[in-house]
Parts: sequence; structure tokens; C-alpha cells
Amino acid sequence: MPRFWHDLQIGESFTTESRMFSETAILEFASEFDPQPYHLDGAAARESIFGDLCASGWQVSATVMCLVNQVLHSQEVAVVEIAAVPSMRWKAPVFADDSLSAEIELTDLGNSSASDQPIAVEARVEAYNQHKAIVLTLQIKLLIAQAEGAPEHAA
Repeated sequence: MPRFWHDLQIGESFTTESRMFSETAILEFASEFDPQPYHLDGAAARESIFGDLCASGWQVSATVMCLVNQVLHSQEVAVVEIAAVPSMRWKAPVFADDSLSAEIELTDLGNSSASDQPIAVEARVEAYNQHKAIVLTLQIKLLIAQAEGAPEHAA
């Protein structure tokens, strides 16, 4: 059963599954989208500020957004779209064989409207590796559908 806007609560959280970053995936993404030496060449990466071959921040961001979408879909949250990413911070590098997961917490449920238009809900996302080190933080705005004839939110 879908979970519409009025079914959600501030502070509600969701934990994603984990996704591993293979060296092959890092190299393939970097060669197509972010051809920096520390994403493409192990020797160059070891001489860089990262100290080893690491994933592009864009690859990490895209992967985390995929994980966010998957968990919200699995929890049947009626997400119409991810409307905005007001804030994104890369906190630590992601290396080959790192495994990432994320926590999503609803921080603002917006305001109901008289119409059946989706409502902007704000969430905080923290992605972390297998050592529980935070590698990426995001603030996102989700558009969540209202159920027809749904009551006002009780938050």
C-alpha cells in the first residue's frame, strides 16, 4: 500500500542497502565522466592527496541517489520526484572495494495544500562506508504525492 505525504512523520528514517565500488566500476565511470588521474591510474592516485585510486564524487553521488530511490520505493513512499539537492558535501574518498550505505531522515514535511499537488518534503542523507565513516552528506527535497481525500497532516 502506498505511503502518501500524510503517512510520513518528521524524524522518520530509512536505511539503504549497501553497494560496493569495484576498481573496474571506478575506472569505467571515470574514463567516461571524470577522467582525473586519481580516478584512472593507481600510481598517479597514490601520489595524489587521496593516496590511492578513488571513485569520482559524481559516481558516489549518483550511486547514493540510486540507493535513496531504491529504499523509498521499497518502503512504498509515493515519491513523485527528487526535486532538488540544496546541499551536497563530499566528506571522504571512496576507494575500490568500499561498500556504501545511506541513512535518510525526513526533516521537514512542508505544508499541505487544498489541491492534490505533491508536497515538498526535506530530508537529510548521510552516506557512509563499511567503517561507518561518512563519505557524503546531502540535503534533498522530495515531492511526495497526496492521497485523494487525505486528511491534513497531524505533525
